[in-house]
Amino acid sequence: MKCEKLRREYMEAVLSGPEAVSVEAQEHIRGCADCARELASFAETMALLNEWQAPEPSPYFHSRLQARLREQAATASAQGWFSWLRRPLAAAVAAVLLALGISLLEMNHFTEHNTLATNDSGVVRVVSAPGTAVGDLQYLDKNADLFSEFDALDGQSSTE
Repeated sequence: MKCEKLRREYMEAVLSGPEAVSVEAQEHIRGCADCARELASFAETMALLNEWQAPEPSPYFHSRLQARLREQAATASAQGWFSWLRRPLAAAVAAVLLALGISLLEMNHFTEHNTLATNDSGVVRVVSAPGTAVGDLQYLDKNADLFSEFDALDGQSSTE
């Protein structure tokens, strides 16, 4: 039997008593000095654990614990009428901040892509930035005459 298998599978059973394991495991422990040393070390550890007793709490432990529990209960009841207000208040503040952030983002988007322009008659209109669909359509509309001349030039070059 290999030492590793004995340590993994049988060492706990060997500590219970020699009759708890097979004859092969008992013979291996008698013949292997490392496994015998390991078994002796485990036996000493278990003996120390059997002797150990949990320390008794101090005589004032229970009275201090009860006083602290009463103190925390009083603190919780004093803050109790505020505690129901905290959660809805925090949710409302979060919702307002979220709405404010979205509105600022949209306003920034509006000011980035659109500008206000006045024509000669004093009428204010929104001019979109180039590169946006609306801006491109406004550009094409504004320069329709110029583009029609390009079409005329293209037509002349194709007939030659």
